[in-house]
Amino acid sequence: MSSVAKMIETIETEMDAESPESNPEHLRMVEALLFAASEPLDQKALSTSLPEGADVPGLLKALEATYEKRGVNLCCVAGKYQFRTASDLAFLLRKEQPEQKRLSKAAIETLSIIAYHQPVTRAEIEDIRGVAMSKGTIDILMEIGWIKIRGRKRTPDRPVTYGTTEAFLVQFGLESVAHLPGLDELKAAGFLEAIPPSGFDVPNPSDELSPDEDPYDPNEPEMATGSVNLDEA
Repeated sequence: MSSVAKMIETIETEMDAESPESNPEHLRMVEALLFAASEPLDQKALSTSLPEGADVPGLLKALEATYEKRGVNLCCVAGKYQFRTASDLAFLLRKEQPEQKRLSKAAIETLSIIAYHQPVTRAEIEDIRGVAMSKGTIDILMEIGWIKIRGRKRTPDRPVTYGTTEAFLVQFGLESVAHLPGLDELKAAGFLEAIPPSGFDVPNPSDELSPDEDPYDPNEPEMATGSVNLDEA
């Protein structure tokens, strides 16, 4: 028996031992679908390719346990599932390549504000940053695909509100915006002082429309604003 065949047999034996209640053939199907997919798959997409009655949540849970300590892990990002290289082995796959253009400080700050404060308007972003923002900053983040227009505030000017996209969640390996690092994680990573200023708190972003927010209608005319651009994208 070849070394590859032995390895496959070992993996299947371990899967059977770790997941006695899972259908072995269904496990193989889910595994094959996830390996072949170019993008993360949700439970609905998987169920359409599996036999009727397949326990998709149970199968995914079994695969997560099976691959937990392997070189690749089954991860849930933006409510979808994808095999990814184990985080502690990422250094093995690094390649030397030309450095891509980095985001400016203004773009990074804007992205952070949108991620944590969404839904948030342009005026609210400027108020938090303390400086007027050039339109180019928002444009760059939208071109990358990390932010989107998600609605309009119920105020006289009807300003649009911004939020993050599924591509943002996939890029940073987040299951949802609720999984953004909290106060303790930010302090542990050195992004905040051990004792933050009095009254400081990390906001709770939401994917849902807020009570004072309407769904975005691209046909609704834009209102003129008087902002002055002071920073660079």
